[in-house]
Amino acid sequence: MSAASPIAPAKVSARDRLLAAADELFYAEGVHTVGIDRIIERAGVAKASLYSTFGSKDELVRAYLEARHERRRSRMLAGLAQFDSPRERLLGVFDVLSSQTVKPQYRGCAFYNATAESPPGSVSEDVAKKSRAWTRGLFTELAADAGAHDPAALAGQLLLLYDGAMVGGRMEPELDPAVAARAIAATLLDAATD
Repeated sequence: MSAASPIAPAKVSARDRLLAAADELFYAEGVHTVGIDRIIERAGVAKASLYSTFGSKDELVRAYLEARHERRRSRMLAGLAQFDSPRERLLGVFDVLSSQTVKPQYRGCAFYNATAESPPGSVSEDVAKKSRAWTRGLFTELAADAGAHDPAALAGQLLLLYDGAMVGGRMEPELDPAVAARAIAATLLDAATD
């Protein structure tokens, strides 16, 4: 698709076209690198549509990151539903992560990328903190279900491992760091449940 090609047919709402364009461009190039004119051009909408729908670029960034979080959450929960035991569900987080990090279009964590280029207190930081809290909560719940003596402590360790696997997946995808992270998570889980 060329840079000037509209992202979707006219039957799709202006909001959805703007979000699709923002998702593609922000994820590939960065939330601050991409200007609203490029998003508007890619979406094939008038500038007024962006402002009447989102009010500002910051609110478009918020909607982009919230949509990314919802997709991640849905993908994770659907993936974990395939595992039978609490132990396998907890370790399955890394299987679900691996299914994403091995894709050629994987460019790292959208939340890390957006917050790395944003000042403290930004919209990016706000949404990223909420997403991270959800991930920490998921690990804590899964750790408790798996019988960890201190689910919150194990969740903190697993979250750091998850972070590393995401970064590693961007930097060395051929190594599939999420697979290695799963093995380390199993060791941590064994130690936390003895």
